[in-house]
Amino acid sequence: MTDQKNENLPVGAADWFTKPFERFLKIEAAAGGLLLLALVIALVLANSFWAKGFLAFWETPIGLTFGSLDFTRSLRHWINDGLMTFFFFVVSLELKREVVLGELRNPRLAALPLAGALGGMVVPVLLYVMLMNGEPGSHGWGTVMATDTAFVIGCLAIFGRRIPPSLRLFLLSLAIFDDVGAILVVALGYGEALNWQALGLGVLGLGSVAAISRLGIRSIPVYFLLGGAVWLCFDASGIHATIAGVILGLMTPTKVWVSDTRLRLILGRVLAYPQGEHWSGDTSDRHDLRQAGKAVTESLSPIERLEIMLHPWVGFAIMPVFALANAGIAVHNADIGQSVSVAIIAGLSLGKPIGVVGFSWLAVRSGLAVLAPGLSWPFVAAGAFLTGIGFTMSLFIAGLAFEPAMLNAAKLGILSASAISALIGTLILVRLTMRDKRV
Repeated sequence: MTDQKNENLPVGAADWFTKPFERFLKIEAAAGGLLLLALVIALVLANSFWAKGFLAFWETPIGLTFGSLDFTRSLRHWINDGLMTFFFFVVSLELKREVVLGELRNPRLAALPLAGALGGMVVPVLLYVMLMNGEPGSHGWGTVMATDTAFVIGCLAIFGRRIPPSLRLFLLSLAIFDDVGAILVVALGYGEALNWQALGLGVLGLGSVAAISRLGIRSIPVYFLLGGAVWLCFDASGIHATIAGVILGLMTPTKVWVSDTRLRLILGRVLAYPQGEHWSGDTSDRHDLRQAGKAVTESLSPIERLEIMLHPWVGFAIMPVFALANAGIAVHNADIGQSVSVAIIAGLSLGKPIGVVGFSWLAVRSGLAVLAPGLSWPFVAAGAFLTGIGFTMSLFIAGLAFEPAMLNAAKLGILSASAISALIGTLILVRLTMRDKRV
């Protein structure tokens, strides 16, 4: 009789972090295509006969009022501040998983994308501020800080195995680092006057999440309700509510509750029962079966279970809806020659690659970081241009930073810069992969 445990390849320790990483990349690549489709649809509708109704739809007020408490917001607000909280939650989950379980556990490997992310935030902001020079809209410097993960991974997916896997890890880690950096800037730089009472309640809610985690409560609905309460408190506090997603993501445990050894023992007890219909009723058989089901679920860490559950929803639903709500630009009303458009284009398509390459080179030169195996400086440069694709986060921050009169020009600058960056980065990768193929 065949030993069935040997029918599949053995599972190594590396599989615990490489397989989730590969799944994350596949979802991001597919989500990039859907995001592009949503962008095209938004642009077409915003410049068609249905433009007025399409743009007005996102301003529809939705919410509830309880006495003096008014939670009525526009549909766009619920998307940008509510649904996008899940986006930042998943970003934080991936960052923590990579740092705790993945290749970023090596401090010198983690230092390279961290340095690149820092340069990709500092240099574009300085360039933007210099070009705006105190003009109206200078407050929108946060628009040029972040990278759109889905579009970047989508561009890399075109080349398949012809590019080094270390380039994907570098760019994904960099994008996650500067997304988190950007949302921290949003929370501090684009918030409103602080309501300390609401902020205190939000902190108390975070403390409650930590406390029930220590007590061993593992019910996801319980955490969802507490997370919703924290979000409402942050929304009322004046700090941008999406920061709640970042904090809760970083608080999520990475350890499994049921070890591999315990799981095998529990499953072995179930498999020891003879075949037949004996799983119903209040019996020890049924108890063991239910315990086995719970053990299988809890053999995955909370951080991985939540990522598996939420990442497809974020990539295939939340981000395309965000694009539909925010990417609609009446092109005939926008002037790409406005200073804000020029500053955004310069910041993203020029400042980003200079900052990423410059800070990465300094980190390696100083000995703080090392290039991952297979990653060369030409590939770093190509990836650095791709980081200028700032679509999702740039539109997100633009909606907070600019008045309606300047918003169209800012969005046009973001879309133009993202297209320029994608084109240059992709062309460099084409040249590099063709050269490697000839060699």
